[in-house]
Amino acid sequence: MMKLTGRLGDEFGLSPTDSGHWSAVVDASWRGWTGPHGGALAGLLLDVAQRADERPVRNADVRFLGKPSLGALTLHATAHRVGRSTAVVDVLATQDDAPVVAATVTLGAHGTTAIAEHSSRPAPVVPAPPDCPVFALPREIVPAGAHFVIRPAAGPLPLTGADEAMMCAWIATDPELAIDASSLALLADALPPGLFPLLTAPVAIPTVTLSMQLHAATTAPAPVLVRTQNVSTADGWSVDDTDIWDRHGTLLATARQTRRVLG
Repeated sequence: MMKLTGRLGDEFGLSPTDSGHWSAVVDASWRGWTGPHGGALAGLLLDVAQRADERPVRNADVRFLGKPSLGALTLHATAHRVGRSTAVVDVLATQDDAPVVAATVTLGAHGTTAIAEHSSRPAPVVPAPPDCPVFALPREIVPAGAHFVIRPAAGPLPLTGADEAMMCAWIATDPELAIDASSLALLADALPPGLFPLLTAPVAIPTVTLSMQLHAATTAPAPVLVRTQNVSTADGWSVDDTDIWDRHGTLLATARQTRRVLG
């Protein structure tokens, strides 16, 4: 299994090829349900954006444009300055010259303000990580599950025919990956689709778009607490919301995924 150390992109051999272009390789250990793990691809694009502009990521909108496959990716970043403190970086990933994933990433410098800090999404009260047994995703179906240590902390498990479409778990990478924008995009997609607790057999529900907002940085060690909830499912489409807190209860990121239901 690929060992995760340092920046996420380094684990995919992310390297510049010429001005604004990068290459990376996603190996078979990162296969999700039907192709490369979507969170890994999203995190890879965010890593490229941060290499183009070192300011903190504030927002990312990721769009899956085709059906990516395992193997080599070519990535291109275009940075747009927005005043002195903000930049927008567009990142496009291609395979065989065809676009497969794109992201628009907003980055902004830290600022000072007289307004008090505020968050309206407190972390739920759950058992501490050591008190939550490890739950392993079936690696024969989702090999990328081997990259996550998942400890369910609240709500039902996937594929249990439950009456609540929510999962909440402490999640870390093995070994630990630095908690930054790219790894948070990865962790936002670590759990199965929010609809899965209602089901008793897996169904393909791929992500079409992922939007993520970053709220705070953290120095707390992994794991982080990830809660994913299905907002709605109708007409062959499904929407999930995900919140991520650190071990001190600080809200780090929120994300929304729009998915197709193919079963």
